[in-house]
Amino acid sequence: MKRLPTLKQLEYLAALADLGHFGRAAERCHVTPSTLSAGIQDLERVLGVRLAERSRRHVLITPIGQAIAVRARELLRDAEDIMSLAASDRAPLSGDLRLGAIPTVGPFLLPRVLVKLRKQFPDLRLFLEEGLTHVLLNQLQAGELDAIVAALPYDLDGCECQMLFDDAFQFACHADHPLAKQDSVSVPALSDEPLMLLEEGHCLRAQAIEVCKLQGAWGRNRFEASSFHTLVQMVGAGVGVTLLPQLAIDAGIIAGMEIRLVPLAEPSRRQVALVWRQGSPRREEFSMLGAAIRGLTAGANTEASA
Repeated sequence: MKRLPTLKQLEYLAALADLGHFGRAAERCHVTPSTLSAGIQDLERVLGVRLAERSRRHVLITPIGQAIAVRARELLRDAEDIMSLAASDRAPLSGDLRLGAIPTVGPFLLPRVLVKLRKQFPDLRLFLEEGLTHVLLNQLQAGELDAIVAALPYDLDGCECQMLFDDAFQFACHADHPLAKQDSVSVPALSDEPLMLLEEGHCLRAQAIEVCKLQGAWGRNRFEASSFHTLVQMVGAGVGVTLLPQLAIDAGIIAGMEIRLVPLAEPSRRQVALVWRQGSPRREEFSMLGAAIRGLTAGANTEASA
């Protein structure tokens, strides 16, 4: 009978392909560099191909090594799914759950629900990671995260999701701004305003542009922020105006600042959702988690989705 690669060997290869360094790959796999090197060499003998070119200074994964590493990551993810499936059968929402969240949702939602989630699911250990939507989705598909909290609309190809709540936008400006005393602000009224947005990569940027129907080369000379809090501070300083989601407002992001909030005449909102890989064996668990978060956020100014 032919020898088959072991999961441990595939783990070594995936780590080496990711990091390009025996020492760092060994550290990730919790083994010595010599053990990892021996494992890669044994895998090469099993497969009959060269996976890595070694020198004193660097490691170069061969083209066939890269292709096999892609499949290795898939197999490792499937193996983790088997473990998760067994764990969820023993006790739903117990054990480890790696949850990602985007920076315009996580800091405002998670502190509000985590304590109650721990009481509701005492055997669940949540490991949290923050990142931009496209980064989190890549980690999700690679099996590095189990689920993520994201804002829609966004292309979620290969994923399933459960809506948590609707998150309405409000116009935010300095207290002395001419629009500060309006009962509402129309989208056309924003066309000449110094509207400030988050930098490229944040889904909230694209959603705000869609709300304001901004087209073409808009924003080339306008202020962009890498941080949500920096953007709000600039509004508080009277530099410009922006759109804020109700979730962040409820969390007190403008507390102590001379900022006025004005409803949009044409109400607009984003949807916050829990997202997981299509076909995940923990689908029922994630549905339970989503329902729990919806229950904990119901009654706030954000509106629970039906």
